[in-house]
Amino acid sequence: MRLTGLSLLLALVSGETLAQACVVHSTAERLDVKVCQQNRNIPEKLFADGFCQPNLPGQKVDVHYIDQCPTGAFGVCSNAQVANMPYRQDIHYYGVATDAAYLQPFCEAQSQGNWLKP
Repeated sequence: MRLTGLSLLLALVSGETLAQACVVHSTAERLDVKVCQQNRNIPEKLFADGFCQPNLPGQKVDVHYIDQCPTGAFGVCSNAQVANMPYRQDIHYYGVATDAAYLQPFCEAQSQGNWLKP
């Protein structure tokens, strides 16, 4: 979804946020992790060029940009704050649901987010 000119101005004035998300799938030996980051207030270029481009040595990383995170997550860290920055995002976790045992406390304590079970 691309907004230009008048539609962008209307979106900004009305308080609507631009839909922007990325699915990050990383794999390595005995590792298969899939998350989706849904942007809340991170500048669009910074989100695409920084947040959606993780540096994970030794892992194969595939990134796909979409408008919104897909359904099927076992948990969502809603309104997660990026460390030492004023930015917020929703992080959707897919795969092994038992990972919620350590992801939920991290979400709530470190990211000051709200853990949701979709």
